[in-house]
Amino acid sequence: MPYYIAFDLSHKPRGKIDENYTELRDHLNSNGFVCYNLLETPITQISLRPFDILVFICPDFAKISSQEVNEIQNWVKEDGGGLLMLSHAGGDKGRNSNLGDLSQQFGISFENDQVLDEVNNIGMENMPIISNENFKPPHPITDNIEFICYRAGCSLTVIGNAISIISSNESSEPFFTPLVCTAEPDKGRVCAIGSYEMFRDKTGGGYQYDNHADLALNIFNWLVTDYRMELRSEEGKAAPTPEEGQTEGDEDNSCVSPVYNAPKNQSVEYKEVGGLENLNISSKSELLELLNFFLTQLNTVKFTVENLIKAVQENKGDLFSFSTDETSLKTTDYERYAYDKEQYSDYSEETYQNEQYSYDYASEEHPNSFTSLPPKPSRYE
Repeated sequence: MPYYIAFDLSHKPRGKIDENYTELRDHLNSNGFVCYNLLETPITQISLRPFDILVFICPDFAKISSQEVNEIQNWVKEDGGGLLMLSHAGGDKGRNSNLGDLSQQFGISFENDQVLDEVNNIGMENMPIISNENFKPPHPITDNIEFICYRAGCSLTVIGNAISIISSNESSEPFFTPLVCTAEPDKGRVCAIGSYEMFRDKTGGGYQYDNHADLALNIFNWLVTDYRMELRSEEGKAAPTPEEGQTEGDEDNSCVSPVYNAPKNQSVEYKEVGGLENLNISSKSELLELLNFFLTQLNTVKFTVENLIKAVQENKGDLFSFSTDETSLKTTDYERYAYDKEQYSDYSEETYQNEQYSYDYASEEHPNSFTSLPPKPSRYE
């Protein structure tokens, strides 16, 4: 029976198993694992229980909530989960993320720096070669590994009950600093690495570099805890349920990875929301999509009401006559841009003009009614 790996997708990872981590995915799927895309948000201890390993591949401009940190920590300690965290040069500050809030629960911190080496590298100083002389103490992860390329990675610091198993060279900057750290809290296991690029597809110093495929397999084999093995041998464990329409993949593991869908008993029913009855939403992603749709409608109404208020205020007489001809509810492109520019100060005029997006507030056939809602613009996504 294979072991199940959840690759987080809800925190904007720079590495994705169906895009730039396909070689790692295929290698794992061929060696006793099944890789899943995890879209659940927020991540909970319950949603993680079907999985043996959880992976964060360098969250980018996204934050893990404090609730999620607690839930993941409980899953690792109580359910024997294996946690792998990979960062990038600059650490959390460089990516405007907070992966360190999670890693620090296990005694590991990502630093705001980049490991460089002008002497030992594969052509550039930010791709240092680290030999097994720096693999101390001996660890199952580094078994039979002679050297690695630590591409575009940050250094780590041990701040608690964790250990460094791979360190930088004496010629590196910073020198003799942790690069790969592990921890074994209660029933679980944790591994943190400051370079996600060392497992990327088709890139110098990436997954195809010499020992990296073996190193990756060592990491995932070690992250399967004794507790999970015992559970499997005693009672077995059903596979996580892929989202409807997704498949496990062909034997050659070449298709898109399955997307995990929470068990039906975890679905939340929302009824009589805003006067809507029998509204059944089975996942948080569906709820977010619906709420964004409502938000777009509200913004459309808000804009029209604001223009009506402005028209009333500018009327000089006490009596106000409202006409329902074609131009009553329409606005110029410039007025729309001025409104959007005020609401979205980082949205440039050039971007606005190039983007084929506008609201159709009225039509010739129905001058005083809204037309169908336009597609959700990218700025609301």
